[in-house]
Amino acid sequence: MLLVNKSQDRAVRRGRYLKLLLLILVLVGLHFTGVWLEEQINIGGITPRQAAMRDLLILGVVLFYILLMAIPFMPGMEIGLGLMMLLGSKGAVLVYLSTLAALSISYLVGRLIPSALVCRFLQWLHLERARLLVLQLEPLGRSERLRLLQDQLPDKVALFLVNHRYLSIAAILNMPGNALIGGGGGIGLMVGMSRIIPYWGYLAMLTLAVAPIPLWFYFG
Repeated sequence: MLLVNKSQDRAVRRGRYLKLLLLILVLVGLHFTGVWLEEQINIGGITPRQAAMRDLLILGVVLFYILLMAIPFMPGMEIGLGLMMLLGSKGAVLVYLSTLAALSISYLVGRLIPSALVCRFLQWLHLERARLLVLQLEPLGRSERLRLLQDQLPDKVALFLVNHRYLSIAAILNMPGNALIGGGGGIGLMVGMSRIIPYWGYLAMLTLAVAPIPLWFYFG
């Protein structure tokens, strides 16, 4: 019986590792697909000689930028920088508003994802403790969710992030290399799924968190 249990444990661990590897490959594939799509857009090619199509082309690039920024692990910053360099102060305002729109979309999508779907995904990955935590959080309101997280998080760093959640999210959004944890779209999605921050509080935080680079271009 002991040998059977050990064999079953090894099979479960092997299945978990294979599924995690598959998930990582999918996320890496998404990231490099976004990089390739960015490279296909020649923002510098939108010149005054194409004035008849200029506005339409810019609108298309802006919508594509919003789409990339809203999807987890998909880069979009190079397109935003290109628009700001091309259009100057007007581009800075446009990119700023587009970034707010993109990260709002990812948050709202996170709010709409059913907890049952999240639980099934965690079960597929054999992450039982995380699945049980999601089940515990599901019927609770925002304040009860926060109390439960504060009681159950054993790590001081994790507890600090929850207690200072607005500051933490703003810092992570501006952290170099945040694409490794999903980028702006992934962060917004997770915040929405957590349901511990109301949308208007999240939006107020975003207005400050994403402002530095557009402000630099606007006044530069």
